[in-house]
Amino acid sequence: MKALPVEPSNVPVAIGSRIRAARQSQRLTIEQVADATGLTKGFLSRVERDLTSPSVASLVTLCQVLSVSVGDLFAAPETHLTRRDDGPRISLGGEGIVERLLTARSERRLQILRAIIEPRGRGESELYAVDCDVDVLHVVKGRIKLILTNEEYELEEGDTLSFPGREPHTWVNPTDETVEVLWILVPAASR
Repeated sequence: MKALPVEPSNVPVAIGSRIRAARQSQRLTIEQVADATGLTKGFLSRVERDLTSPSVASLVTLCQVLSVSVGDLFAAPETHLTRRDDGPRISLGGEGIVERLLTARSERRLQILRAIIEPRGRGESELYAVDCDVDVLHVVKGRIKLILTNEEYELEEGDTLSFPGREPHTWVNPTDETVEVLWILVPAASR
């Protein structure tokens, strides 16, 4: 069987920022990494700025010290793009609301929901809770009232309120204007 010829790419692979991020996440200085790897601080600085490429042996040593796999340095990041009105419609309940999921359905670390609430739209009549650790409400446009067990908050455009995700709550648009809000749930609400 004949192998397919593959032409090498001349596009440089930028891994320096990932090496720097791995070092910084462990709160290590370049000097500490230099001592642990036997590489010079100047060389490591140039590697982190993608001004030079390490040899395979140096890269393996560097990855061992930083506890990252060599493959992770070259892997493309997993991304998900949702255009403003393209997110799938969902319904967490309420009246006069259109909700769209902005994060990938598979995303478990957090969920972002965009909600357009009609004038006088409202959440459930009974207080309800969402199965997440942190619930964040950010008002993009308009005003909204968030009702918790013992408190009420009047939020205006630009305001953000964080509260425990399992805290019973509801909401209402008390105005004659349409409201746009973002709900951020951390981690993503379980299904």
